[in-house]
Amino acid sequence: MGKIIALANQKGGVGKTTTTINLAASLAALEKKVLVVDADPQANASSGLGLDIKHIKNTIYECLIGEATADQAIVPTAYERLDIIPSHINLVGAELEMLNIENREKRLAAVLQAKKADYDYILIDCSPSLGLITVNSLTAADSVIIPVQCEYFALEGISKLLNTIKIIKSKLNPSLEIEGFLLTMYDARLRLANQIYEEVKKHFQELVFTTVIQRNVKLSESQSFAQPVLAYDAASRGTVNHMQLAKELIEKNS
Repeated sequence: MGKIIALANQKGGVGKTTTTINLAASLAALEKKVLVVDADPQANASSGLGLDIKHIKNTIYECLIGEATADQAIVPTAYERLDIIPSHINLVGAELEMLNIENREKRLAAVLQAKKADYDYILIDCSPSLGLITVNSLTAADSVIIPVQCEYFALEGISKLLNTIKIIKSKLNPSLEIEGFLLTMYDARLRLANQIYEEVKKHFQELVFTTVIQRNVKLSESQSFAQPVLAYDAASRGTVNHMQLAKELIEKNS
């Protein structure tokens, strides 16, 4: 039975999509079957895995409003063992369209439940907000990875997110766990980055991944080529970090 993991943080620019794409590709390289669910209207995870959004018929939007099944929306990527349910800018309107739907917070859970048996990991790339789509993602998930950028305001948004997780746990998804806090854009030369790391470690202890994602030019470059860094430069630091993260995640769940 697969595990559904949401990558969430309502703060934008913390590396959620970068982590989703590269963790997924690394897990697939380690022979795990992976499905990425792009739950962000910006659809960056979809384009980052080489999809041309303009030519896609069914997306997560159609699944949520009941016009398509997960099977009809799943698209294989260019990478073995790695599939995706893409997103579309229409997803912005889905929140309004879902207002009158019964059990609207559980739509995504219903869509993904049937696919758990087909994949080892289902990774949901959440949008940088705490709206209905993110609530759906957290309700569908078994656990959540929280990417935290190594910068001054990093810890500010976390309490809001933790509060949301607490509410979802008590009202919608009692089995939701925190998979871990992941430090991203880490630069060991900066004193501030080290302070943030210590601070997060002090607050959340064993919930913090040992792996940190370091700042890496190849990681940024790979996105403009619509590729995971593993395909773009297999020897780069970005690749090494994400492979470490994938191994740590597998070990944690074995």
